[in-house]
Amino acid sequence: MKSNKKGSSFINEISKNKSFYGMMLPGMLFMLIVNYIPMFGLVIAFKEYNPVKGILASKWIGLKNFEFFFVSNSAFTVTFNTIFYNAIFIITGLGFALLFSVLLQETGSKMMSSTYKSLMFFPYLLSWVVGQYILFSLLSVDKGLINNILEFFGKEPVYWYAESRPWRFIIPLAYMWKNVGYFAVIFVAGVTGISSEYFEAAEIDGASKFQQITRITIPLIMPIVITLFLLQIGKIFYGAFGDWGMFYNLPMNSGPIFSTTDVIDTYVYRSLRLMNDFGMSSAVGFYQSIVGFILVVASNLMVKKYDPDSAMY
Repeated sequence: MKSNKKGSSFINEISKNKSFYGMMLPGMLFMLIVNYIPMFGLVIAFKEYNPVKGILASKWIGLKNFEFFFVSNSAFTVTFNTIFYNAIFIITGLGFALLFSVLLQETGSKMMSSTYKSLMFFPYLLSWVVGQYILFSLLSVDKGLINNILEFFGKEPVYWYAESRPWRFIIPLAYMWKNVGYFAVIFVAGVTGISSEYFEAAEIDGASKFQQITRITIPLIMPIVITLFLLQIGKIFYGAFGDWGMFYNLPMNSGPIFSTTDVIDTYVYRSLRLMNDFGMSSAVGFYQSIVGFILVVASNLMVKKYDPDSAMY
């Protein structure tokens, strides 16, 4: 009887809100086809995949594909680089975006504020291929702007694409150049939604601009900051913040700097392209997904303890 009641209540719920469920259906089908059905391919990570035999007929080899990755020196390098860069991206990207959004809100002229927003947002619309050529025009050994300046002052040119250490700074700077404006626009929308009555009351009480920012603006947009933080945590092991093109294009696939520019996604791509090893590439991708899932769950639990209302679930 209980199961019948539950089944009937489910059917009644659907019939009662069929228009809403109808609107959900295309999105649910898209997620099912694009995100869930392809998960069957994860079995390739445990097989010696042969395209001729297919997934089911290929030989089962267990964890050998994972063993090949973890016994190599690349496992620690690409994992460390992935976590290191994305930790920097979260801190600098969201931090500077929050700072710029507050500064933009304090700009008196609407025309100047709109101009600043457009200039900051414009790099986000550019491809990383364009970014690659811009960076190359700066770092090229013989024609790069930076080396020309160094030679003008009597310094030796730097072989940027053979020196690994500077890329610890080049890549975060490139990321901020492209993405800070995007996050700033999101925060500006949140700041704009704050009622002016809060600030008027604060001015009456004698609060300074700095006090208004720290006591009103930042606390009220903190839910947006936390949401973006969780979303970026979820992308740490997914396409390196969705910026696979950055790690692939900017270093121009230069081998001498792989120690500081290679992340999991570029490693998987290069393994598949050069070695044509589907099994090992799938194993590394599977490892990437598992660690990313753990990070999302752990981060959400931390946020839930700090502010339950801001947690994603």
